[in-house]
Amino acid sequence: MRKMLLPALAAGLALAASAAWAQGARGGGEGDLAGFKKACAGCHKWHGGGGGGYGGEALSLRKTQLDKEQVAEVVRCGRPGTGMPYHLRGAYDTVKCYDSLKADMGTSMPPETAVFLRPTEIDAVANYVVTSLKGKGEPTLEECTAFFGATSRACDIYRKKEGPDGATASH
Repeated sequence: MRKMLLPALAAGLALAASAAWAQGARGGGEGDLAGFKKACAGCHKWHGGGGGGYGGEALSLRKTQLDKEQVAEVVRCGRPGTGMPYHLRGAYDTVKCYDSLKADMGTSMPPETAVFLRPTEIDAVANYVVTSLKGKGEPTLEECTAFFGATSRACDIYRKKEGPDGATASH
């Protein structure tokens, strides 16, 4: 009996670990933010507000009107005619984007990313954008510490803006 119990226990632990990983990859947790950090924050900034940076003037994801499926499509396929790269390996080669392949795109071909994402990571990024960035106002201390960690000096500017009760200090 003991010989059967150990393999069963090991199999149960492996299944639980893979289920937890899959949840993170699908979205609904740290996987969402991890994908954003990996592929998006370099241009759209940690707060998703965009602005100038490597690759040009990234749009504000806080002001986007796109829904989750549209965000996922842009992450997969980039934006033709802009500096927004595609993040899906095989996009425009084996996978049509905007009903086009590379030969159809000419000078409108989006750049290739330096960081490809898996489909589950793309879905997680889209989820993060629509649930954590879209429609939000100015970045907050809570958002900053969620991104950088509670002790990060990068968030000091937000600590100075907020009073002792967490409300924005008046100037």
